[in-house]
Amino acid sequence: MKRYIQVFTAGLFMTLTACQDLDREFVTSIGRNEIEQSFTNVQNLLNSIYADIPDGTVYIGGAAMMSSASDESEFTTENNAIQAFNSGSWSAVSNPDPVWATYYRGIRKVNQFLLSTDDINLDPWKLDPSSSAQAVYNTNLAAITRWKYESRFLRAFFYFELVKRYGGVPILNNVFALEDDYTKVGRNSLEECIQFITAECDSAASKLPLNASTAPYVAGTDLGRVTKIAALALKSRVLLYAASELFNNPSWAGGYARPELISLLAGDRMARWKAASDAAKAVIDADALPNLGNYKSLFNTFNNNEIIFTRRNGASNQFEKNNSPIGFNLGLSGNTPSQDLVDAYEVKVNATTAVKFNWNDPAMAADPYANRDPRLAMSIVTNNSTFGTPQRKVQLWTGGLDAKPLIDASKTGYYLRKYQIESLNLLNNNTGVHSWIIIRYPEIYLNYAEALNEWSPGNADIKKYVDLVRTRTGVAMPPLPASLSQAEMRERIRNEMRVEFAFEDHRFWDVRRWMLAETTLGAPLRGVSVSRVNDSTFTYKPTKVEDRVFTPKMYLYPIPQGEISISGALVQNPLW
Repeated sequence: MKRYIQVFTAGLFMTLTACQDLDREFVTSIGRNEIEQSFTNVQNLLNSIYADIPDGTVYIGGAAMMSSASDESEFTTENNAIQAFNSGSWSAVSNPDPVWATYYRGIRKVNQFLLSTDDINLDPWKLDPSSSAQAVYNTNLAAITRWKYESRFLRAFFYFELVKRYGGVPILNNVFALEDDYTKVGRNSLEECIQFITAECDSAASKLPLNASTAPYVAGTDLGRVTKIAALALKSRVLLYAASELFNNPSWAGGYARPELISLLAGDRMARWKAASDAAKAVIDADALPNLGNYKSLFNTFNNNEIIFTRRNGASNQFEKNNSPIGFNLGLSGNTPSQDLVDAYEVKVNATTAVKFNWNDPAMAADPYANRDPRLAMSIVTNNSTFGTPQRKVQLWTGGLDAKPLIDASKTGYYLRKYQIESLNLLNNNTGVHSWIIIRYPEIYLNYAEALNEWSPGNADIKKYVDLVRTRTGVAMPPLPASLSQAEMRERIRNEMRVEFAFEDHRFWDVRRWMLAETTLGAPLRGVSVSRVNDSTFTYKPTKVEDRVFTPKMYLYPIPQGEISISGALVQNPLW
């Protein structure tokens, strides 16, 4: 344990780059006392904590997204570490997503920050009787109070990122001295972790500005900073996971001796679902609901009222290089969508009816991208669709400019469109701002619908909030049928989550919390084989891309073996 607790030293603190209030690079060799005496240094320390929020667009190996460790996509390059998830060749010694130390470093920074805020020297303004100095003093004092709750939210966020991977983890909410003995620090129960995280969210929500446009935040400038809505939204996510199957059913763990670390052992399951729906409804009721606008452009901006919490990044074109079709200048293929995902997008029959896509329907099989949910074309590059700058049609048929047998061509017959800024000319080194969206309002709507369907099936709000997502501007999918059973509604909500949040790092976790991973992540990944008949006619055939491995132990990550070796009090997760 000592290794990760001691990682906070005066040194290099990275910061977020594209936000006026988050863009200060904090590079210092000064000590704690000097940090605490400076308002600006403490502010920069907070900014460095924001920088520990992960960027999912380049998450593993600088290119692979977590979608490629799920049934959403396949990463083209075989030697990227993410492939270990799919082959089952990961362990407590070698994990493609080694975040234990990363998040505990962020947690330690928060703990240090909370101590530092109490010792900031504001005397230069406080002791100056002039009205201007007193105004600065009051402004800075209010900022320090707000920063405390921003940092407590970030600590809660880091803890939940650990909990959804590991179950119960050690709760460290104070600063340890370097000479302290950490070898007896053990894991808290899952219930204690959930309670701690949700309590921190409640505290943050009670003190922070409502949204990124609420004073003292400045609209268009402070998107990315923590708000009341963000704190309430994180609580919604946490309680949804707490009510879901994985944290309520330890049967997969093979008689694990410490079930309290991986499961909530006491309490009423229906009460958990109600708490989850109440938490989502609290977000909905807290502010005027945004109009859900253009789906495609949402992922090419950082300033959209649909976004609740996001990591703001600087301008770049690395994402486009990583994921553009292989036949385009500087394109590397990257995260290529699966046929499994493509099949999840419904076929729109008319304004009131949509049906599942079916390869056994001759008309659908002959023209598989016709009349589909518009989010398919906004998220995925299909054969003969236009893409890029300069724009051309993508040739995914065998022998085409973007297809096999070219080295590093897509294995699935698709390329990723979502998050790409297609107006960038990569040869001219054009760049654009990419923000990684962590929470947005449609998640809250669907969280609410999912939880409500479990404890109050038939409630009119279930269909209402699913339809708000389906019928958004530019998507306009037919509303759900009025009479669905609880099981049918559950499947529709899960599919809606799948297509709405494709490539947003939901699927990898959703199928785990639903305990469906053995049949989804453990199934062979499919793609499509495209053959060209003439310039406008093609034939399509689903194909197997690769076998995938998922065993029950993979429902949770293993505690890193290095941490187990250091602290005898840490208990390993089941079956590892």
